[in-house]
Amino acid sequence: MRTTGTRLGRLAVLAGALLLAGPLVAGCGATGRATADGRPTVVAAFYPLQFVAQRIAGDHARVTDLTHPGQEPHDLELTVRQTAELSDADVVVYERGFQAALDQAVDMRGHAHVVDATVSGRVRADDPHFWLDPTRLSAVAGAVEKELAATDPRHARAYARNLGVLQRQLARLDASFRSGLAHCRITTIVVSHDAFGYLGRRYGLRVLGVNGFSPDAEPSPAHLRQLQDLVRRAHLRAVFSEPLASRSLTGSLASDLHVRAEVLDPVEGLSDATAGQDYLSLMRRNLRTLQEANQCS
Repeated sequence: MRTTGTRLGRLAVLAGALLLAGPLVAGCGATGRATADGRPTVVAAFYPLQFVAQRIAGDHARVTDLTHPGQEPHDLELTVRQTAELSDADVVVYERGFQAALDQAVDMRGHAHVVDATVSGRVRADDPHFWLDPTRLSAVAGAVEKELAATDPRHARAYARNLGVLQRQLARLDASFRSGLAHCRITTIVVSHDAFGYLGRRYGLRVLGVNGFSPDAEPSPAHLRQLQDLVRRAHLRAVFSEPLASRSLTGSLASDLHVRAEVLDPVEGLSDATAGQDYLSLMRRNLRTLQEANQCS
């Protein structure tokens, strides 16, 4: 647990960054309302929120993702330039409680148009990974469209049209998961960290994580033994790692139990290997992986 002094130190650093950001924003034509083409700017906290914002904005707004490809979103620390972009953004899309540095920056600066996904996505306090339920991401998309239209009424019709297209795609994705996982011989999955709770609750899967909600957490020997017993009893055919976290524990577990080591993507961000993909295609790949591992018909 961090000490109070550490938290105060981080706040002091953040306050200094915000002070430095003022001149940077004023003098740089690449951020916020100072963009040469006059488009509104949207700052998104991490990839699923960036995906939604970009699909709704189209060419009418500039969308920036604060979490770089290949970076774990849990580990976000804001640079001075990112703080400047955040400070001058027309719309901020984030998830309170998921990235502490961003929570502090939003609180200290204040914005007229903010989408907090914990509200529109009905996020549970113990699990931030709401976007793995497409219906919740669809609700967040609606909140993003509302704030974009409010800050840029001239293109409100385009934003509403783009939202309609996206929400229909998310509804079809949800229907594919419901039908594709409706009849499976195996209904339990073991994953590298507890990122798949929303997916499990939506589609009737029991989900157990090797680690906790943080992919860097270390499981206890007792917990690993319980997972080993479960894999044997439930006759699981695979253990799932993920692209942006270490695969050593899940790989060892799979090897010890003579089951396959597969990859299930929590879609927290893109990487070099998935740069040509998007949320929809990655989720469809997750569905195919689950269907094969769980012997779904």
